[in-house]
Amino acid sequence: MMNNKKIILTDVTMRDGMHAMAHQFSDDDMAVIAKALDEAGMDIIEATHGDGLGGNSLQYGLAKNTDAEYLAAVAPQIKNAKLSVLLIPGIGTIEDLKEAMQYGINTVRVCTHCTEADVSAQHIAFARKNGLDTVGFLMMSHMIPPEKLVEQAKLMASYGANCVYSTDSAGNLTPDGVTARITALREALPADVHIGFHAHQNLSLAVANSIAAVEAGADRIDVSLAGLGAGAGNTPAEPFVAVCNKLGIPVGADLYKISDAADNLVRPRMTHPVQVDGKSLMIGYAGVYSSFLLHAERAAARYGVDTRDILVELGRRKMVGGQEDMILDVALDIAKQAK
Repeated sequence: MMNNKKIILTDVTMRDGMHAMAHQFSDDDMAVIAKALDEAGMDIIEATHGDGLGGNSLQYGLAKNTDAEYLAAVAPQIKNAKLSVLLIPGIGTIEDLKEAMQYGINTVRVCTHCTEADVSAQHIAFARKNGLDTVGFLMMSHMIPPEKLVEQAKLMASYGANCVYSTDSAGNLTPDGVTARITALREALPADVHIGFHAHQNLSLAVANSIAAVEAGADRIDVSLAGLGAGAGNTPAEPFVAVCNKLGIPVGADLYKISDAADNLVRPRMTHPVQVDGKSLMIGYAGVYSSFLLHAERAAARYGVDTRDILVELGRRKMVGGQEDMILDVALDIAKQAK
């Protein structure tokens, strides 16, 4: 279905990447990275706590700065791109969004579990009414078949979303699963509603899945410098843009500039390698929310159990984003069973 349309790239280095950094990017870090992304031609740049507006908490992780401080640092650096924030209803509120709007944001991505689009109605309607590029973000989209995803996407579009994402939060999908979901969304939604795709690298398929999404009709793709993100990371911007260049898929980002930003700004700031290893692989294999990784590692160390056992059990119980508090319960159960 590729027709040489320009693909809109949303960079999530400073949002999903915050999970990999235990939310410890400083506002100065974000300012430097945002400037480089803008100069490299990124279309949309997202910056908040990893769990979005309101996520700065003991439950989800305390960040080095507040969302307001991050946005105040990032906004002046962006001259051409759109500035985006993420909002998960139940974590962030409309009041949080109002505050973010004071910093000149252009885009908000309203996230729900893939079966719970109805909880986004007020947030999406408010954002659209106030002139924001309003995106519905259906997380853990591997957990339901394409026809059910379409039902939820239609709800988000009816509330006012001008773009709806199939979000592979667990990095569990393979290219055929991506193709099925994006094709179904494109066929079901109005032509003026964009379709987006967000991948994770847990099965080493992020670039392949993102290309499959483009071929199936996606308009927007999420990328991250050096792949920085939860679990094994997100679709790495540099190889994705390189592959797009090879295939003749138009993207606005400059390959050299994003490669320099990844090598010189992001990798030196990493606190640990973001890669496919035994633990992040289990996230993709078991279909677990990618940002559970660091939480599971801490729980494993606390109770003396294997991180992989925690992740597999979380997958068996079908835990989803927002249930981080259950990770300790699972670790404790495993520790008790081992005695």
